Amino acid sequence: MAAVTVFAVEALEDITDSLGLAAVPDPLVVRRNIVLRGFDVNGLARHDVFSLDSGDGPVRFEAHRPANPCAWMNAVIAPGAFKALRGRGGVRCVPVDDGLLRLGPATLVA
Repeated sequence: MAAVTVFAVEALEDITDSLGLAAVPDPLVVRRNIVLRGFDVNGLARHDVFSLDSGDGPVRFEAHRPANPCAWMNAVIAPGAFKALRGRGGVRCVPVDDGLLRLGPATLVA
């Protein structure tokens, strides 16, 4: 089964000032599959299960390991982004169920 990487947009918001950025970077630059707001993604422990439902029924995911940022973050965000995102790069997860997720709001159950 394929891995899915989940990321919290708050990590980008947190590094904006420390890197001297004029605006929060677009979450697409971190190249994660799912970007969430309001959920402590990096607080997930190995084997924690959560579900997302974007309107077509819940899809459960099992957390596995941290998704460490790469040095490419310094090129696409700003110098220092790689270091600033350490420990906040998201979590690699495995889908437990088949299902459909759509772009936009979703209900998360942890």
